[in-house]
Amino acid sequence: MEQFEGKAIYNGVAIGKIKYYAKSEQQVKRYKVEDVDAELERYEKAKEEAGRQIEELRQKALAEVGEDNAMIFEVHAIMLEDEDYNESVYNIIRSDKVNAEYAVAATGDNFSLMFAEMEDEYFKARAVDVKDVSERLLRVLSGESSQRTTGVEPVILVAEDLAPSETVQMDKSKILAFITREGSANSHTAILARTMNIPALIGVDIRQQWDGCVGIVDGREGLFIVEPDAATLEKYKGEQKKERENLELLQSLKGLPDETKDGRHIELYANIGSVGDVAGVLANDAAGIGLFRSEFLYLEKDNYPSEEEQFQVYKTVARNMAGKKVVIRTLDIGADKQAAYFHLDHEENPAMGYRAIRICLDRRDIFKVQLRALYRASAFGNIAVMFPMIISEKEVQEIKKICGEVRGELDSSGIQYGQVELGVMIETPAAVMISDRLAKEVDFFSIGTNDLTQYTLAIDRQNPKLDSIYDAHHPAILQMIQMVIDNGHKEGCWVGICGELGADITLTEQFIRMGIDELSVSPSFILPVRKAIRESVYQR
Repeated sequence: MEQFEGKAIYNGVAIGKIKYYAKSEQQVKRYKVEDVDAELERYEKAKEEAGRQIEELRQKALAEVGEDNAMIFEVHAIMLEDEDYNESVYNIIRSDKVNAEYAVAATGDNFSLMFAEMEDEYFKARAVDVKDVSERLLRVLSGESSQRTTGVEPVILVAEDLAPSETVQMDKSKILAFITREGSANSHTAILARTMNIPALIGVDIRQQWDGCVGIVDGREGLFIVEPDAATLEKYKGEQKKERENLELLQSLKGLPDETKDGRHIELYANIGSVGDVAGVLANDAAGIGLFRSEFLYLEKDNYPSEEEQFQVYKTVARNMAGKKVVIRTLDIGADKQAAYFHLDHEENPAMGYRAIRICLDRRDIFKVQLRALYRASAFGNIAVMFPMIISEKEVQEIKKICGEVRGELDSSGIQYGQVELGVMIETPAAVMISDRLAKEVDFFSIGTNDLTQYTLAIDRQNPKLDSIYDAHHPAILQMIQMVIDNGHKEGCWVGICGELGADITLTEQFIRMGIDELSVSPSFILPVRKAIRESVYQR
């Protein structure tokens, strides 16, 4: 029996045979071609097929793991059409009169190295995506299938690393857990694993010779056990039984109120990224939607979505929720969420750049189209609207002025709309520090703990080198949350948390005692958080 430590990215216990997942690296040969134009046409056809495959993956990811996690395939589609990348491939084919495979491999290596050597962590992470896109093109050119199988029986998948495209393509019913050497706790693959409820560890010193051995993944303690002895195997089988019993217990919580032992009610809502996610909200018995990310409407199109297109989506969600509150976040694009038709400039520090409400207030025609659609949809359900990346009272006052203009236009046209609560996301330290003044302007606050933690601690949460010091429980973060709750309540604002910290059941009781009114989490976390709420006490 051997035991190895790793960093857990999803809890749970898995027991089964180990499957070593070897990357299918393309062995590319360089050869001369007589007909350069035919080779260029061959590359163009490969691009079309690769684009089709990427779109299939995006749709599959949307259905399985939601819009936020499918966004990586938007990045892949953009890279496939990147002018510099394609010009490099064309030039190599033309100037060297060589095969497209060689041109793609050479370009992929060059661009991947270029991104890997950049200082900015966002662009550094794109090196993996360039490699993924290049490998896809090579598979198409060589006629190799993009489908990879793990076998007939469910396995613990072990790999050096897993690209998001590889993870999404796999048959989830055949995966018990996965273990990788590379990766970050906040990487796309890690987020996918959490969303799909697959126990996983990263940073494990993996061995190919484990293939076929029996393994145990302990996602709670960050342990990977290879060829366990009889006693250890029985112990973990017992742990699995407890997990199943706990799952059954959670199912019994459906329909029960989200109340503490002493009767304090907490609104327990769900975070979603597309219309397709509503089914998960209803299946897990959420009281409403606390964060509906509207970006997918923009990221899945080649041009700005019309008012009517947006209206139909918002109306559908509002109707499906049958009067339950639906909090829709206005366009939060920029940083790692890019749409080519926005023509956003390259920025050295995009996370702190031209994004979210800054774009909306600058490009008011786009903003007003979304607001009109939101107000129109409010006639069909209980819609609230919140605005991201707020740092000043002036921004909120300007937003309210534009909202007033939209209501006036709808009144003039005789178009009905409902009572729409307006709120702001508290995700910058500036918003925390002036929350007493912001509370006078809005109906509610929703604390985005992911960005708030990142900006407060000056830590890029996508940088694996900083995982050890990324501390969402940092006293500064908890004090900020308390400050926002207190300032909001003084002015009659309800206050919620929509970041990942809202699903941290080790903090649920503390948040309740702080006075939090609402917690919004991924649909799969609704019942565990309900359990934590019902076991908590508001006042001692």
